[in-house]
Amino acid sequence: MSDSGVPGSGLAKGLAVTLKTMTRRSTTQQYPDVAPELPPRSRGVIALLAENCTVCMLCARECPDWCIYIDSHKEEVAVPGAARPRQRNVLDRFDIDFSLCMYCGICVEVCPFDALYWSPEFEYAEYDIRDLLHDKDHLGQWMATVPPPPAHDPNGEPSKEETTAARKAAAGPAPAAGPTRARPDGGTEGTRQ
Repeated sequence: MSDSGVPGSGLAKGLAVTLKTMTRRSTTQQYPDVAPELPPRSRGVIALLAENCTVCMLCARECPDWCIYIDSHKEEVAVPGAARPRQRNVLDRFDIDFSLCMYCGICVEVCPFDALYWSPEFEYAEYDIRDLLHDKDHLGQWMATVPPPPAHDPNGEPSKEETTAARKAAAGPAPAAGPTRARPDGGTEGTRQ
C-alpha cells in the first residue's frame, strides 16, 4: 500500500508525468546535419604552435597519461658580438596520442611559452586507433581553429605589467648616472656633480 493510502496513486502519478512529457516538444539536436552551439573556450583538441615550443619538456613531464612524445636536437646559433655561439633546442618531433589523452589540460596550463592551446574542434574520430597519434604538423593545423582570447574586462583588476608601467610613468624619468671613481677597497662608486 502506498503512503497516501489510495491504491494506484503511484501509478497515476507516473502516468501523469508520462503524459506531460509526451505533450512537450522534443529537443533532439540534429547533430551531424546541424553543428552544435559549443560554449566559448570549450575543450576539443590540443593545438600546437611549434614556433613557440622551446623543448622544455614540461608538458611531457607533467602529463599524467604520458601521451606526449617529444624529440629534439641542439643547434648552434651565431650571435653577433658574442664570444662563442649559443645553443638552442630544435623541435624534431611533437606527438600527442589522443587515444591515451584524458583531456585534463595540464599540458596547456604548464606550457610557459604558450605553445599549446585548446581548440573547440571535436570531430577527429578515426577508424584505426593508430591514427589518433597526431604529429606536430597535424597539431599545427588545429591552430587555425583556436579562438582568440577573451577581451580584457575594463572593470577588472589591471595586469601586473600595466600597474608596473603606470608606476614608472608616474615616477618620471630616472636620474642620469654620473661618472664613477675607484674606491680604496677596489669597488667603484658614483660621483655627483
